[in-house]
Amino acid sequence: MISVAEALDKVFALCSPLDVETVPLRHAHGRVLAKNAVAKRDQPPFASSAMDGYGVLDLDVPVGAQFTVIGESAAGHGFDGTLTKGCAIRIFTGAPVPEGITRVIIQEDVSREGDVITVTEPLSANTNIRPLGGDFRVGDQVTAPRRLSAQDVALLAAMNIPDVRVSRRPVVALIATGDELVMPGETPGPSQIIASNSFGLAAMIEEAGGIARMLPIAPDNETALRATFELAQGADVIVSIGGASVGDHDLVGKVAADMGLDRAFYKVAMRPGKPLMAGRLNGALMIGLPGNPVSSLVTAKLFLIPALCAMQGLPAAPAPHHKAPLLQDISSNGPRAHYMRARFETGGIRPFERQDSSLMSILSSANVLLVRPPLDPARIAGEIVDYIAL
Repeated sequence: MISVAEALDKVFALCSPLDVETVPLRHAHGRVLAKNAVAKRDQPPFASSAMDGYGVLDLDVPVGAQFTVIGESAAGHGFDGTLTKGCAIRIFTGAPVPEGITRVIIQEDVSREGDVITVTEPLSANTNIRPLGGDFRVGDQVTAPRRLSAQDVALLAAMNIPDVRVSRRPVVALIATGDELVMPGETPGPSQIIASNSFGLAAMIEEAGGIARMLPIAPDNETALRATFELAQGADVIVSIGGASVGDHDLVGKVAADMGLDRAFYKVAMRPGKPLMAGRLNGALMIGLPGNPVSSLVTAKLFLIPALCAMQGLPAAPAPHHKAPLLQDISSNGPRAHYMRARFETGGIRPFERQDSSLMSILSSANVLLVRPPLDPARIAGEIVDYIAL
């Protein structure tokens, strides 16, 4: 067995960068930006008012000063006249500030009768004017690589960028194996269960920017398993679920090897998820996940998702670790790293008592994985521990 860190390094070594493509900005959310995007305009493109009020030429305006309102500047409809001393224009938030105006007096600081305003409150040092290019200027950049958030997309739109260069989405073929599996909605036989792992993994893959292809469940025979592997042709990543252990019905490793798998490792010193393997199969990254539901999703979080991120051009890095106080005592850990299902609550981390790798209800209730290094000693409440957010 190898360590989690060694296994992840080997997975990263198997990853190949994906091609770059151009997509419309409307479809860019969640994609990984592959090339810096450059602003084509200044924002704001003119000096604009930060408040509703009155624009005047005078910077120093005492209480009692009066101005005659001679026009208006609104968003989309600027004032194109000439302002002289003793005059003001009505101006609204976001509207262009005409040349020469040095202050916008907010409407709450004046009284108005007809076309005459009178300053009723001492004015602050804030001129309430947003300068041209105060947000960004022509040539400013949104830098790559980054996964584009909704905020990024809004910024790119404001920069007048209609499309962006992004990494292609990785196609991931999911192969669930085992005579015991049937699809949700079917009636399982006396010795069968529902194939749940594929659905959780597909959701994780798509959340990480990938495209999940759920292939038919492969029964426990070499001919059927080989046929299912052949359906995965063209995928960037092949993920098998179950069948990678050493039982009489665990055939994934043998069939994959017969089809050309160049295996990088098998078995990792961790729980849940020891029977994990990875390699390259006919040009694709292959990861063999354990069949136990919790093991499958935990190992995907630790290995598959970082691999997909790296393939899309993001830094090759493990799932981010955070620190928080432990809320209850826990016993010492064994020789394998343990990723305990736990909840982040007010004040810290509370692991679940039941840690069996078949308990999907516990994983669904968990929002973090408490990370226990190999041979980690017993811990008491209040000690700082590492965790990974789910």
